[in-house]
Amino acid sequence: MSVEIVFPALGKDPDQQGVVATWLVRDGEPVTAGQIIAEVAVDKVSVDVEAPAAGTVRLLVPEEGVATPGTVIARIE
Repeated sequence: MSVEIVFPALGKDPDQQGVVATWLVRDGEPVTAGQIIAEVAVDKVSVDVEAPAAGTVRLLVPEEGVATPGTVIARIE
């Protein structure tokens, strides 16, 4: 069973696009629950994204890739 990691709503506009600023893990790398795996940004606001579960991460949006809130940016298998 896989767990989806979605791009969070960060700005005043809940539909505002942002970017995956940095992936801190590589595709196929094992991660632990609570591990910070990415930094995402909207305008001048950035937040860390944690792995919600342990497993192998599959990146779906590339670094500097644009996403809207709710977009699945990675999965943990």
